Amino acid sequence: MKRESLIRTLAIGATALVASNAAFASPSLEELTQDLKKMQTEVDKLQKQIQSLAAKQEARDAKQEVGTANEWPQSDSLFHMTGYADVGYVNTEATEGSFTVGSFSPIFHFQYRDLVMLESEMEIEVGDDGETEVALEYLVVDWFINDYMTLMGGKFLSPIGQFRQNLHPSWINKLPSAPPGFGHDGAAPVSDVGLQLRGGFPLGSVRTSYAFYVSNGPQLVAEMEEEDGEIEYALDGVEAEGFGSDSDGEKTIGGRLGFIPFAGFELGISAASGKATVTSIHEGDSSLLSGEAARDYDVIGADFNWQYQGFNLRGEYVETKVGADTGEGTAASEGATWTTWYTQAAYRISASKWELVARYTDFDSPHDSQDQEQSALGVNYLFSSNFIGKVSYEFNDGLLESDADQDRVMVQMAYGF
Repeated sequence: MKRESLIRTLAIGATALVASNAAFASPSLEELTQDLKKMQTEVDKLQKQIQSLAAKQEARDAKQEVGTANEWPQSDSLFHMTGYADVGYVNTEATEGSFTVGSFSPIFHFQYRDLVMLESEMEIEVGDDGETEVALEYLVVDWFINDYMTLMGGKFLSPIGQFRQNLHPSWINKLPSAPPGFGHDGAAPVSDVGLQLRGGFPLGSVRTSYAFYVSNGPQLVAEMEEEDGEIEYALDGVEAEGFGSDSDGEKTIGGRLGFIPFAGFELGISAASGKATVTSIHEGDSSLLSGEAARDYDVIGADFNWQYQGFNLRGEYVETKVGADTGEGTAASEGATWTTWYTQAAYRISASKWELVARYTDFDSPHDSQDQEQSALGVNYLFSSNFIGKVSYEFNDGLLESDADQDRVMVQMAYGF
């Protein structure tokens, strides 16, 4: 309104000026042209002043809205949510087929400048009994020290090998299942609670990555065996799933070094060492435990990954060894070793969304009922880069009539968001 009023006033003034000049003399065409140019110049100046005033007012209004907002008043703070989910169908030789809800795993990132970030993943699943199970997969605070180094504190995925820290999300894993020995109670650690220093740096023409950590130690599970009327104990498994307390006060140190000598190929070596103590008895009364000694706990691993156009070949090896307890503890027993390795090949058919996958795994544990050799074949269809459909058949060879000996068909739809 102010702008229109000013323009109208200027026009009236100009008209009056022209009329006044006409009353005393007849102006020439050149004089009229100059007068019009002067009028246009004044109008342009006035328009710029009005636009400047309007822009300043908009800026003041926006600043006031930001200042009174309840969320994210600081532009230095960023929030990002991602994650993945999957559903499927499983049919084994010994049971009827069932539809499944694999998991819903939202991942949250809260970052302040280039200084610090909190990242966390929750895992929400539906159990066989229909109950909803919620777990904290990881939660860490990352301090970005520089371009080559980040210090992480909290619960983090184990950096031993590649599968657990990089490949386990269902929309990334090329088969519906994890390789035997790389899940819970397997040979490969799952997660840790402690501090981790990770990053990467160039080494000549070779790129490298590293991850070193110190964490609470794992816990051991014993089992009771009755032989000739006497009860004996043996190790049943290793629980390396990031405990919030250290029952024996012994810490584990470990890490991984990765080397990328040329584009598309990576080679990694991993190791961890510490102590672990028996804290529970499988299907038994854990209150019977007394005087358990801390045992040696050692892990070694190696992995490789080669990507060439639509072809991918990768493999991993992990060995976990627990020493003997020769003391007076209730569950004192010999040591035990768990080993697993797999090799996987995948080929994306050219100019299509179809992918073929084959994987072989050999898992060896101290118990015959858990040993398993598995050959898995799969066909995938990539609806998009983050939405994949999978069909696989697993040929499982284990102790006769055990779960490890049951072949199965798996169908899965996985979505990363």
